[in-house]
Amino acid sequence: MAAPATRKPGVFAVRDVQDLTTETHESGHELKRSVTGLQLTSMGVGAIIGTGIFVVIGQGAGLAGPGVILSFVLAAIACTFSALSYAELASSIPVSGSAYTYSYATMGELVAWIIGWDLILEYGVSVAAVAVGWGGNVNAFLEAAFGVALPDAISKSPEDGGVFNLPAVFIVLAIMLLLVRGARESAGANLVMVAVKLVVLTFFIVVSLANFKSGNLQPFLPHGFHSVTAAAAIIFFAYIGFDAVSTGSEEARNPAKDLPFAVIGSLLICTLFYILTAVGALGIATPEQMKDSDAPLATALDEGAGLSWAAWILALGALIAITSVVLVIFYGQTRIFFAMARDGLLPERMAQVHPRFGTPAKLTVGLGVLIAILAALVPLGAIVELVNIGTLFAFVLVNIGVIILRRTRPDMPRPYRVPLSPVFPLIGVAFAVYLMSDLPLATWIRFVIWLAIGLAIYALYGYRHSRLRRDLGPAPVEATDTTEQS
Repeated sequence: MAAPATRKPGVFAVRDVQDLTTETHESGHELKRSVTGLQLTSMGVGAIIGTGIFVVIGQGAGLAGPGVILSFVLAAIACTFSALSYAELASSIPVSGSAYTYSYATMGELVAWIIGWDLILEYGVSVAAVAVGWGGNVNAFLEAAFGVALPDAISKSPEDGGVFNLPAVFIVLAIMLLLVRGARESAGANLVMVAVKLVVLTFFIVVSLANFKSGNLQPFLPHGFHSVTAAAAIIFFAYIGFDAVSTGSEEARNPAKDLPFAVIGSLLICTLFYILTAVGALGIATPEQMKDSDAPLATALDEGAGLSWAAWILALGALIAITSVVLVIFYGQTRIFFAMARDGLLPERMAQVHPRFGTPAKLTVGLGVLIAILAALVPLGAIVELVNIGTLFAFVLVNIGVIILRRTRPDMPRPYRVPLSPVFPLIGVAFAVYLMSDLPLATWIRFVIWLAIGLAIYALYGYRHSRLRRDLGPAPVEATDTTEQS
């Protein structure tokens, strides 16, 4: 007698949480669990502390004056609600993919594809953009320390008057090779870089507090409290990066304990350093001195405290800070792509794990070459805002995912639970939607175009090759034909 017909799942079919976890062992594409809790935390700090604190503080001070200190606090609060949701899902679903995997388990395959496709753009553009910023900081460091600089021909894109950006290519390819070598080695290198940049920020805080002028903080709110919220919308993006911790779920030694600690801990550490740095900078320099500077902290030391000799130390700190950002974001990009390929939504051969290094080596090299070309030749200013909208979109879905999973799987083990759910996740959604609404129309148009391209790829390839659909047997029509033949 023929087996009963089975119906292929629709585009909103969800992956069972238990299956997501067990299939990583059975698929032959399992990553090596080698990353400690300390290394995961340093990944979060590494991704967060970068160009944000070294650049965006000047823009915020120009808007809110000394009140930018409150802007850092408000931005941290806005991020905290989403961070709590990431912590719950990361501890409950310890599989690569971050928001993509969480959406697959809560809202279905189509939503998972959309957010995964969104994250591929977000992380890829972010790595290329930060690599270009790294090249600019190489010149800033060389000028501050040695009085020399690389020629424009090999340090700028054609749009900016050069031939190609060699430093940006160099850092992308160097990080690519490190990621191929192994997650433990990459996390170890990042831990060293994070320690160095925290030492540099500590140096700035100590020096600035030693030369503190309380009069610089008066008036504290020269443009009213609304300027504090306006600055917080800009400062918010200095905190983006803690979500990259969740992409390392599958390589964490003890994901149930280490992932919530790393997500929340990295955000708290960065918030503390950001607030102390803001207080110190405004204690030695005025907002007018910093607002138009590309290196506001160095400007504060030079013009505010008269310590021009310290500029090269800040330039070195910025360079190391940006290096660790490239490392962690590139790492997150490869793990999201890996998860989508392993699920069959992208070519599954991309998810092959190197037998010696335990990393998706071919995938990492392929992405590294593409990102290096992008960083070398393409002006990225206009599309960098896609990073912002992509991140906020992911925040919305992760917060909603917590609410849905609490209702559909109330008995599922949750090593960490968001307090006051669904209130806290809903507040996280509200903050993200509010910040998305403030982005330019051109950014929304580019975002919609990118998603339309993604939906076309899903319809032509991903839907038919999905592991979820492939593993559940033939369509109903095919099953009926088999019955008749028997």
